[in-house]
Amino acid sequence: MQFQPILDEIAFQIQRELAQQGPRGQVARYIPALARVDAAQFGIALRTCDGQEAVAGDGQTPFSIQSISKVFTLTLAMRHMSEQALWARIGREPSGNPFNSLVQLEFEQGTPRNPFINAGAIAVADRIVALYGAGAQRELCGFMSHLAGEPIAYDEEVAASEAATGYRNHALANFMKSFGRIDHGVQEVLDLYFHQCALRMSCLQLARAAGYLCRDGAHPLQADAPVVSERQARRINALMLTCGTYDAAGEFAFRIGLPCKSGVGGGIVAVVPDRLTLAVWSPALDETGNSLLGMKALELFTTRTGLSVF
Repeated sequence: MQFQPILDEIAFQIQRELAQQGPRGQVARYIPALARVDAAQFGIALRTCDGQEAVAGDGQTPFSIQSISKVFTLTLAMRHMSEQALWARIGREPSGNPFNSLVQLEFEQGTPRNPFINAGAIAVADRIVALYGAGAQRELCGFMSHLAGEPIAYDEEVAASEAATGYRNHALANFMKSFGRIDHGVQEVLDLYFHQCALRMSCLQLARAAGYLCRDGAHPLQADAPVVSERQARRINALMLTCGTYDAAGEFAFRIGLPCKSGVGGGIVAVVPDRLTLAVWSPALDETGNSLLGMKALELFTTRTGLSVF
C-alpha cells in the first residue's frame, strides 16, 4: 500500500477545513506556554514495520508531546522493573473520568486507575526516579533520542510553565504521597513529570519512536535491539486502546479502532500492530482534551486504508 498519497489527501482535506472554517476547539490555555501555540496547524506522519515513511502537512514541526510521553515512561519502567513492583500501586482500568480527577483518586485511596491519567503517570515517574535518581531526566531524554534515532530535547519554557501552573498535579502527587503511593519527594517526582510532558518532537519523530509497538517490541530502527518483549508491547497497546485517550477511549475505539495515546499539546500516536505507527498533530482540543482534527484525521486514515484491530 502506498501511504504518501493517502497522507497527502488527508492533510489537504484537513488544511482546507482549517482555511475555510478556522480551528475548532481550544488550545490548552491552562498551560501558558501552550496557550500561545497557533491552532491552525496540522501534521501527520507514519512509519511502517519495514521502515517506509510518509509525512504530510506540518508533520515535521516539533510540538510539546505532553501525555503521549506517558507511553514512553511506562515503557522505560517496564524495561527495568518487575511486573509486581510496577503494578503494585497502579491500576489498569479505564477511568471514565477526567485525566486529572481528584475525586476518583480519593475514592480509590490514592491508587491511580491506570498509568495514562495524570496520577498514574506521576506514580510511574516515581518508579523512574527510584531507578535513576538524579539522572532520571537525562535517562528519559536519552531513551527518547535512542528510539527516534536523533537528538530529542525538553522544551524548558513548557516545563517551567507546567511547574508554575500545575496546581492540580501538585495536589494529586501530595494526595498519593499521603497514602504512601509514591516514595520520593513530591517536587523531585513532579520535576520529572513536568519535563516528560515538555518533550518536544514532531509527528515523524513520534512515529519513529513508537515503532517498537508495531514490531512486537523490537527497536524501530535497530532490529537486533529489543525495546520490550512481545508480551509487554501487546500489553502497552492494550492499555492505549482502553485508557490512552482520557475518558474518550470508547469513542476512539468505536470511530478509529486502533490503540492511541493523546496529549493536550494536540498530538496523538496510533498503532497498527504488525503494520505501522502513525502520529497526527493539531493543537485545538475538544472537551475531553483530545485533538479535534487529529481524531478526524485518524478516522479518515482508517476509513481509507481499512486498517483496524477489529
